[in-house]
Amino acid sequence: MTYIKYLLLFCFAFCAVSLSAQSISDLESRLKKATKYRDKMLIKYDLARAYLKTDADKAARYAQDAADIAYKMRNKDMQCKIYYLDGEIHLKRRDNNKAEARFKSALSIAKEADNKAIVLGSADQLAKLAYKDRDYKKAYSYAKESLSVVKKNGLSVAESSRTSGSSRNDKELVRLENENVKLTNEKSQLVQENRRLKEKLGEPVDIGLTKKALDKKEAEFEAERRKAEEEIRAREEKLAEISEARQKAEERTQRYIKRYKDLSADEQEQAYEFELKEKALLEEKLEAEQNNKRLGLIGIGASSLMLLALLGLFSNRRSRRKLQEKNKQIETERERSDELLLNILPEPIAKELKENGKAKAQKFDSASVLFTDFKNFSNISEKLSPEALVAELDHCFKAFDYIISQYDDIEKIKTIGDAYMCASGLTDRKVVPTNIVKAAMEMQDFLEDYKQDRKKKGLPFFEARIGVHTGPVVAGVVGFNKFAYDIWGDTVNTAARMESNCEPGKVNISESTYNQVRYKFTCNYRGKIAAKNKGMIDMYYVEQAL
Repeated sequence: MTYIKYLLLFCFAFCAVSLSAQSISDLESRLKKATKYRDKMLIKYDLARAYLKTDADKAARYAQDAADIAYKMRNKDMQCKIYYLDGEIHLKRRDNNKAEARFKSALSIAKEADNKAIVLGSADQLAKLAYKDRDYKKAYSYAKESLSVVKKNGLSVAESSRTSGSSRNDKELVRLENENVKLTNEKSQLVQENRRLKEKLGEPVDIGLTKKALDKKEAEFEAERRKAEEEIRAREEKLAEISEARQKAEERTQRYIKRYKDLSADEQEQAYEFELKEKALLEEKLEAEQNNKRLGLIGIGASSLMLLALLGLFSNRRSRRKLQEKNKQIETERERSDELLLNILPEPIAKELKENGKAKAQKFDSASVLFTDFKNFSNISEKLSPEALVAELDHCFKAFDYIISQYDDIEKIKTIGDAYMCASGLTDRKVVPTNIVKAAMEMQDFLEDYKQDRKKKGLPFFEARIGVHTGPVVAGVVGFNKFAYDIWGDTVNTAARMESNCEPGKVNISESTYNQVRYKFTCNYRGKIAAKNKGMIDMYYVEQAL
């Protein structure tokens, strides 16, 4: 009897595999014949579902292709379904981080598309993942959101499942309700435990902060802000030596430019004077030889004229060779001065400055500004000698220079102490801030590798906060002897606030930047954050490129 059971199970499994293989073969055959984008999208979606149980890698590839087509067609309903399926695929591959990111994207787009089934399923999956990570607060939040969809308009659990078209059964939803009740009980127990502890310590039972406590917290926050400002001022004073070195470099640049101008004028004048002297000398010799010719024989006169011609030719060649050498020196100095100019100015500005002696200010309606700043720089600077500190800063800033040099739309603006500033969109053509966000993430990747290497050696390391904001700026050259290219505007101040409100190792972007890169990167909405002199600002952390 037992053998018969095993035989039946084997036959059932073999039939299921055969039917699945036949279905996949049929779908792939249909895909080759499909010509319309919609047909290709639906077939690839079905192939991803078919491969889900047998080959997760192929399922992921088909799901990605289907998601790309859905994005191009702006079909949000299919987008959320595909992202949900991709989340299940990553669960199959035991990659919970990517699965969580896909379910979040599915939840967000499903809300826009009003697809209650995907909202319900995504919230449920996110609650499960949060529960596995023991993040009960987040799990409770997602479970609560899931139940709010289920019970909307007074529907029961089973009725909501059928109305939304969700694939989950009634038992799954009942389990979700039980988990919600369990989480609510755990929260109640924690509140009671907190109450008992406060009663033992003689504190008031009210667990909410009173207005007085909030005022106290605000005062503490203000004190911390002032302390941070004092640290920044102290840090700037300690880095005066670095600023002085930069000024000296700029002075050298000015000297090179002045030398180029002086050389071009003086050398031409010297060459001209040399030619006049040589010409006068030849004329004097010719006149003397002519006088001698009248008194001498015709042969002696002819020999004298030939000799004078040879001397003139030799002298002319020598002066021409000297002029060529001088011109070569002038060209070398010109190339050196041009190279120095391009190190401190964008190429169009440098060209305009050389031609006209000045550069006009320009306004750009959509520029993206990036700020970086190192955490605990004052403490690290106290542990290192001045030479070692400058060497570490030089190492990091050279890496930043190399990263932005890979993108032709990003221009380095300046460094201020341990802060690094660059911008994109400083051209007449429209530039999307995708590249500057990529550069910011590459900077954080570089600093993470640098951090791990320094930790192994037991040495202090830098961790940076990076902020990006997009908006209008004014750009131009200021100064006479030590001119510099810079940008101004409220966009620059807001970008600085993005950086100051960022955690080390993160990239914090504003809502204006997020609206332009939202389809290129997975971003985590932080909510409205208080920024100095700006009020409440919507901020997002960039997680990864899509």
